[in-house]
Amino acid sequence: MAVTRRSRTSIGSALAAAALAMALSGSASALAEEAPEAAAAPPVQGVPTRVVEREIPAGQPAGQMTAALEPSEVERFCSNIADAARDRRYALQAEELKKLQAEVDKRIALLEERKTEYETWLKRREVFLARAEEGVVQIYSRMKPDAAAERLAVMHVDLAAAILMKLDARKSSVILNEMESKSAAELTRIMASAARREDPS
Repeated sequence: MAVTRRSRTSIGSALAAAALAMALSGSASALAEEAPEAAAAPPVQGVPTRVVEREIPAGQPAGQMTAALEPSEVERFCSNIADAARDRRYALQAEELKKLQAEVDKRIALLEERKTEYETWLKRREVFLARAEEGVVQIYSRMKPDAAAERLAVMHVDLAAAILMKLDARKSSVILNEMESKSAAELTRIMASAARREDPS
């Protein structure tokens, strides 16, 4: 019986010691978890805080300070991209100018073609008018003086004067003699002005 009681007492002491150790371990863990929170807590208002500035050691190599001033990889990349974008923009502008130049050259060629056609038509017109004028002059040269005078009197004075200048001088004088004095004087004045070498104005 004495042995049994002693055994029970030993077992109870061991259990109590184990329970105490577990309690102490739990308290230590709780303190460890609360420590970061306490460190991260904001400072209490009204309590002065001290800012610690980091000074560069006097013996720091100059190369490290120069490296800090050199452009970073991002800046160099942006610079390279900017150059490529500028070159691309210039290339697009040059291509657009080439297209505009081609369009201008095309229109100039079209205008030259139209000009050639117009000059050809103008020459044909001048030839036609010259032939028509010759035909009209021949018609009036074969007409009787009184009939020619009657028709020239109702015609525009410039055209009538041009026809009379193309006719033979004897034929023209007879026709003028058959016309009214006022009309004959006007036609004579126009023909005299046209015969001058200098500008009548």
